Amino acid sequence: MGRMRAERAEKSERAERGGGSGRPVFALFRDDWGIPHVRAGGARDLAYAQGYVTALDRAWQLHVERHRVLGTSAAFLGADSAGWDGLARRTRLADTARRCYERLDAGTAAWVAAYAAGVCDAFADGVHEAAPEFARTGSAPEGWEPWLPLGVWLSTHLLFAGFPAKLWRGELTRRLGADAVPLFATDGPGTAGSNGWLVTGDRTASGAALLAGDPHRFIEDPGVYQQIHLATTTAGEEGQGEAATDVVGLAVPGVPGLAHFGHTGQVAWAITNAMADYQDLYRERLRRTGDTVEAYGPGGWEEVQAHTETYQVAGGEPVTVEVVETARGTVVVGGPEAGPLPGEEEDAEAANALALRHHPRVSGRLGFETLPGLLTARTVAEVSAAVDHWVEPVNVLLAADTEGGLLHRAAGFVPRRPAANRLGPVPAWEPGNAWQDEPEPLPEAPAATWADPGLAVMANERGLAAPLGTEFAPPYRADRIRALLTARTGWRAGDMAAVHTDTYLASARPLLALLARVDTGPLGEPARRLRERLLAWDRHMAADSVDAARYAAFRAEVVRLLAAHPALAELTGPGGPAHADGYPPVFRPWLFATARIAYALESLLTGGPVAEPDRLTLVARALEAAAGEDTGQPWGALHRLAPWQAVASDEEWPAVAGDHDCVLSTSSLPGVTHLFARGPAARYVWDLARRDDSLWAVPFGASGVPGDPHARDQLPRWSEGGPVPVVTDFARLRHVPLPTPSDRSSAR
Repeated sequence: MGRMRAERAEKSERAERGGGSGRPVFALFRDDWGIPHVRAGGARDLAYAQGYVTALDRAWQLHVERHRVLGTSAAFLGADSAGWDGLARRTRLADTARRCYERLDAGTAAWVAAYAAGVCDAFADGVHEAAPEFARTGSAPEGWEPWLPLGVWLSTHLLFAGFPAKLWRGELTRRLGADAVPLFATDGPGTAGSNGWLVTGDRTASGAALLAGDPHRFIEDPGVYQQIHLATTTAGEEGQGEAATDVVGLAVPGVPGLAHFGHTGQVAWAITNAMADYQDLYRERLRRTGDTVEAYGPGGWEEVQAHTETYQVAGGEPVTVEVVETARGTVVVGGPEAGPLPGEEEDAEAANALALRHHPRVSGRLGFETLPGLLTARTVAEVSAAVDHWVEPVNVLLAADTEGGLLHRAAGFVPRRPAANRLGPVPAWEPGNAWQDEPEPLPEAPAATWADPGLAVMANERGLAAPLGTEFAPPYRADRIRALLTARTGWRAGDMAAVHTDTYLASARPLLALLARVDTGPLGEPARRLRERLLAWDRHMAADSVDAARYAAFRAEVVRLLAAHPALAELTGPGGPAHADGYPPVFRPWLFATARIAYALESLLTGGPVAEPDRLTLVARALEAAAGEDTGQPWGALHRLAPWQAVASDEEWPAVAGDHDCVLSTSSLPGVTHLFARGPAARYVWDLARRDDSLWAVPFGASGVPGDPHARDQLPRWSEGGPVPVVTDFARLRHVPLPTPSDRSSAR
């Protein structure tokens, strides 16, 4: 009976949308959480429907993303976006996206174009009128070109691999010497990470695998991930042999398909950041000769591409940038009239610019050929074959299928080049620094590793992808996940919340060990009591824990005192990297030394330029300071979400447990603020025994429209670690009509 109702609803939708409009036909359903479930006749119609529904739910977000690709967002968002617009133009993001689109095979290009057409038609239907941000900023949506989805992907991931970290490593080497680089080689504040784990059937209650995790990104409102269900009603509509689609997963708004997380019923996949190094910075010597710009390359002076662009800034003056591209890449720092780069000698040999080289710009390939194949995959072999085409970002992937197949591999493009290229900017004029023709081989875990202990974990640590990168996350999250998963068997999907929300902070150990060695004689009584409490603390960063808040306050004082220590003054003083002339402000998060010190705390407390007696003195001083400011508040009173919003609101955001190195990784900036902006951008549990036993959650909700019932309905569950159910049976869903100009909100 339920199936018959769903079929009647689909026929009704066909009648509503058929009428000779020339548009693809599709039906939209929603579950109790407002999550869209979309059904269409074939793959291209489904891509169109995904684009249309994404615009229906995320019109403002798509508008912002389009302008970030084009480098025109400051025209309505103001000066805070001007730095990004300059970078987008200097790196030629839009031109690279066009180039990548033009090199797609015909089928993939048509599929991507169908998604963009769906966005265009939704805007033409006025779906954006429900979003108040348009009126607040005086802006209106514009058409979506077919290449824009590739631009959104490039924009979202340009800084994902953290190439500005090479600026930081170069500054470290210059100021403290090469030996200081390993001290700070850890997952820092500008790096996006994730947790992911796969438990095989011999450790689950059902006998089938469970795949779970949470991608860590800067939390954006609306969220960077969109829960969605995509299904085709027929196969072969657009050509012989087209496979049917029925997949649920997390999409990136503005991009068709499900690149990172999905479950087709027969196979499920998930990724984490491989922490690979695949973008290079080249030190360039540029000069202007008449009307041309030249760069000094391996063969001497050579003419390069150069032109100027001007963009508008709401409430400010227009900004003009010169866009320069050498044979190595696009110039992101400096230019032909710029002085020497920070640290360069003032002579004719000095470099005055840095050029970024990354594979999509070099090859015109981004890997979108992977996406259609994932939607129809039924086995881990088909998932692996699909991701063979992947380029950027480089990921570690886990997958499992209902036949017992398992997959653990890296996917993406890592150029083969000298080791020095990974550490920092290298001279453009030295031919040995060029990329070689063949990429680095990507590792895959051998099948034997699955036999015992029956699980795999990926948490950005040195592991499968170790040969591909330079800086990795500490092992704390990965070790803790393994310990939790191996402590028992009989796992069910609902049990995974205990792993997702685990707050044990193993990285507190080095600081507490140093605290245990502090001479208590000179301490005041409040400091002695605080020391005793911290040494007895269970090391869980629970939201209701007062001792967790006390530890965080103590740690913050340690970070501030370390930052002020003379041995680190070269990094933190007025002449430090974050204040160096020549670096655009958009790179400052990677050059902000206090944050770097906070995340390298373990290394700096057990070695490095601060001598051990000074460390003990510093810890004692921090203890006294923290004891004098103890308010008795719990951690949750201090540790609150602070999401990025293109147009800021005055909402009060919830308290959330966890900390940077907890499995519940909610990353504040110790020594700067207890608020956090980076954390789980989604959670998922894919059940291979029965897909509708799967679970998921996002930070806010399915809708990106303020005031919509589904704009914030998942926030309480997300903040407390609770998921919502995955529903894929169309008979259990509510069919909703698509909007008309007189009814903008009926489909939400």
